[in-house]
Amino acid sequence: VQLQASGGGLVQAGGSLRLSCAASGRTFSRYAMGWFRQAPGKEREFVAAIGWSGRPIYYADFVKGRFTISRDNAKNTVYLQMNSLKPEDTAVYYCAADFEGPLWPPRASVYDYWGQGTEVTVSS
Repeated sequence: VQLQASGGGLVQAGGSLRLSCAASGRTFSRYAMGWFRQAPGKEREFVAAIGWSGRPIYYADFVKGRFTISRDNAKNTVYLQMNSLKPEDTAVYYCAADFEGPLWPPRASVYDYWGQGTEVTVSS
């Protein structure tokens, strides 16, 4: 599975962005998908995950109520709708595929494939 993330950019605080992660390969629908992020000088952290069927869905506490993860298996794409963005959401966002997940609590190490990342910058 190859993953291509897109949709990042510069947005003002309070604004919205929708990230997309397009996957190649016929087995996309069998993978759980996750979003992680890494801010400058910080470790990669979990953001959200979704099971192969659309359930279960998990979120990090700091994005609950603001971000929504979804997927369209017919389009081999997973999305991350980000609303009410804050400057602390500034990071490179990565999508990842996990054949047996999603696990809770989440662990980046179990994900099998990673996209290249898309940069999100939120200005104050």
